[in-house]
Amino acid sequence: MRSVLFFLFACSTMCAHPVAHAADQPHVLFIMTDDMGWMDLHCQGNSVLRTPNIDALAKAGVRFTNAYAASTVCSPTRAAIMTGHAPARLHITQHGPDGKHFWPDDRLVQPPPTQHELPHETTTVAERLKSAGYATGFFGKWHLGRDEKYWPEHHGFDVNKGGCGFGVPPTYFDPYRIPSLSPRKEGEYLTDRLADEAIDFLRSEHDKPMFVCLWTYNPHYPFEAPEELTEHFIGKEGPGLKNPIYGGQIEATDRAIGRVLKELDALGIEEETLVIFTSDNGGWSGAADNRPLREGKGYLYEGGIRVPLIVRWPGVTQAGVVDETPVISMDLTATVLDAAAIPAAADELDGVSLRPLFVGNQLERKAIFFHYPHFAFHKSNRPGSAIRSGRYKLILRHDDDSVELFDVMEDLSETKNVAGSHPEIADRLTQRLTDWLKRTDAGIPAKLDR
Repeated sequence: MRSVLFFLFACSTMCAHPVAHAADQPHVLFIMTDDMGWMDLHCQGNSVLRTPNIDALAKAGVRFTNAYAASTVCSPTRAAIMTGHAPARLHITQHGPDGKHFWPDDRLVQPPPTQHELPHETTTVAERLKSAGYATGFFGKWHLGRDEKYWPEHHGFDVNKGGCGFGVPPTYFDPYRIPSLSPRKEGEYLTDRLADEAIDFLRSEHDKPMFVCLWTYNPHYPFEAPEELTEHFIGKEGPGLKNPIYGGQIEATDRAIGRVLKELDALGIEEETLVIFTSDNGGWSGAADNRPLREGKGYLYEGGIRVPLIVRWPGVTQAGVVDETPVISMDLTATVLDAAAIPAAADELDGVSLRPLFVGNQLERKAIFFHYPHFAFHKSNRPGSAIRSGRYKLILRHDDDSVELFDVMEDLSETKNVAGSHPEIADRLTQRLTDWLKRTDAGIPAKLDR
């Protein structure tokens, strides 16, 4: 019996029902949203936004409240999920080619070189699954190389609809001007179109194991949503909603995801489906209200890296579970390979399978790591690296080697730097982070003479 694994970038509430028998070779559907913040779901506590389908998914599975993207910007996280390797190890640490347009004139450090294309020397999860007999389809945002030779069809996917070098759609309405997605119906909304393409793939390939990535461009800028969805949010601006159109984009995303999930049921494969939902980084502060988290996309504070995550794996997960274990993007890769019974050596992955958590055990690791040695598009961040270990998170700044230590269990908003009052913890985590940067051969910014 096959099961389908869905990577869905979002979150939800819970309810209980009996657990089915786990399938031997799962289908895999990976749904990832773009720039969706930790608080951009109703099930996460946002009372303004409407996400009933994602909320229902959370009720049927496990919602992680301490889930992290591999990076605070999109491309590194996408590369990390595709390969199972940390962005630091891949040297893919910026969202596209780095350059002067990112660098403040008064910077104290020069960011290291970064790759912006996924090398063919890497082995992707799609290639591993395809070798194991999976049909592989990609639908949505790729952003791992401008040249067509780096697009999904050259990294293990049989079908590619929408994946190219674009980090943002020119428009969400057909004609989209996306080179890998031909026009179909003028005025059609992009997220609906991608859902249609994914559903067509499910219908044509469900007699064999499938790996389906639905990586929506939404809710990334530009602000564009179907008028009938935006209308509901007009006048509701305030806590939880900065822009009515953004509310429409979130609801459009939820609507499309709901259609794909409903198709699983229609095909009779819902109980053969492992589902994971998440986002590629935290919400952009210009669109998302990330409170109570600090800052947003492009920062190593929680608002930039903490993301929604839901996993539904019939026969393995139980319904209505909320898990506070810190997990990271590469764990999703390891979980997919585990579900498909594809072996991977310990040194091949920087993540671990989440299966132990689903059967009542704990993960056998002490920390997760982050590396963003660049300036973001807003130029307001400081290049740095971070470690989350237990209740503590430490950020190391590469411009002056200073550290910030936060008890994120007690101080979710990261308002109090406790490095001075807990020097032994700060020293220990700094050393562990420094050792990790050396092991991964991470690129470190160079100090400038000022």
